[in-house]
Amino acid sequence: MLPTIADVLALETVRRGSPRVVAGADRLDTKVRWVHVGEIADIAHLLRGGELVLTTGVALPEDPEKLADYIGELSSVGASGLIVELGRRFVRELPRAVIKSAEEHGLPVIVLTRETPFVQITESVHARIIDIQLEELRASEQLHEVFTELSVEGASPAEVLAQVARLSGRPVLLENLAHQVLACESAGRDAGTLLAGWETRSRAVAPAERTAYDGASGWLVTTVGARGQDWGRLILLCDAQPSPRDMVLAERAATTLALGRLLERHQESLERQAHGTIITGILTHAYADPDEAAARARAVGVPLTGRKLVSVVIRPTEPIDQALDGQAQLGELAEATAAACRDARLPALVGALDQERVGVLLPLPPRAQAEPALTSLAERLRVLWRPGSSFVLAAGSVVESIRDVRRSFLEAEQVADVAVRQPDGRAFYRLPDLRLRGLLHLLRDDARLQTFAERELGPLLAHDAQRGGDLARILRIYLDSGRNKAVAAQKAHLSRPAFYDRLRRLERILDTDLDDVESCLSLHVALLALESFRRESR
Repeated sequence: MLPTIADVLALETVRRGSPRVVAGADRLDTKVRWVHVGEIADIAHLLRGGELVLTTGVALPEDPEKLADYIGELSSVGASGLIVELGRRFVRELPRAVIKSAEEHGLPVIVLTRETPFVQITESVHARIIDIQLEELRASEQLHEVFTELSVEGASPAEVLAQVARLSGRPVLLENLAHQVLACESAGRDAGTLLAGWETRSRAVAPAERTAYDGASGWLVTTVGARGQDWGRLILLCDAQPSPRDMVLAERAATTLALGRLLERHQESLERQAHGTIITGILTHAYADPDEAAARARAVGVPLTGRKLVSVVIRPTEPIDQALDGQAQLGELAEATAAACRDARLPALVGALDQERVGVLLPLPPRAQAEPALTSLAERLRVLWRPGSSFVLAAGSVVESIRDVRRSFLEAEQVADVAVRQPDGRAFYRLPDLRLRGLLHLLRDDARLQTFAERELGPLLAHDAQRGGDLARILRIYLDSGRNKAVAAQKAHLSRPAFYDRLRRLERILDTDLDDVESCLSLHVALLALESFRRESR
């Protein structure tokens, strides 16, 4: 805490000058940031505020108005006070204009009636300021170490408050935004007295700043929260104005509490991230040896070796709105899926695959059947996830080796992407459930199917590639809408005339009649086949 003018006047080097306060005696508690010696009249523009100015007055003007302006300028820049040594410019007392202006501006003015080396005053005050700053720095470092250790150890709110009470010697409380006390450390005082009528008392204290002292209640209040989401307040009960150390203490404690809340809230999310990393590593061949993937999975409690491996992809039936924190929405689905696996006693790797899908790698005992496990998982997930929300659960082929998991996942993704368009409420979907789409997926490597798709769509794809167009998308929307032009135009977010114009362009490029059922059927099959090719390549 910076020294006040009263503290400066109490220094031995200043007392030797027989100081006398001639103005601003009620403002001696003003803080002194620095001491500045200056003999010029236009010194104000050289100051930054908080300075105690020392002068003999030899260069000050004789005009009373200019002397008054000199005092006004010092006050306007935030000088903490003025000390004038008598004997050189002013012999026995200061001019009345100086004292009057100082009283008007609330600027403390002190005279030294004996000659005093200014260098001794500046050395004494500056040494005091530096000592205080060093003390505050050491205290801040100590608090940093204490609360960093608490953060690393995952200390509970009660443990954090216990440290605050120990370091401050004051009661400290943590409340939520409804002014309900979550934790209290009374520091030896009667807890019943501290908590009596708490909600009413707390609502009356609403400082505008995140950390502030309310003199009426004697509360030092700091907001607790992170990432723009405040969830509580830390309150340190003070008998007097808190020191800067108390302010730092409260803020460090609030930060530790906020971090602990984040870690507690996202503890499972960290597990999901670990699981998702392993799944992604398997799918992208990031692990040089399948045994490495098995070892990493085993380290998180999911054994893959010697098991049947079932790849599962889960998609919400409603599109996830990324503008409304889509990552959080998918995270909720992943957490619910993990909880469903635990409830069904199915150890599994569970993590987000992208912005729309949750992936599950489900290891089953060698003799276990996949169908009961998938049914149990789906039933529990419907209970645990958001009420009223629906999803599709798609499973790939059962494989025996980690090397084949990627193929199984691609199959499950294909099944999920198809099933989510027209879900029929079944517990889970597999490739045979997709009928034509399933057949095309099975034939995706057949050169004859590839040739057929290229023959049907080649000119259109080339046109889009050359011009950066989206006519292939328009064709897909039109066919998916059952050739209902009005519905398709709405889905494409186009006016009907604009959509009809695109259909005419499609007919010219493909040299076909889009009102012909057989032609549209052929194009639709080619589009579904193309989707299978592209997904496999990905």
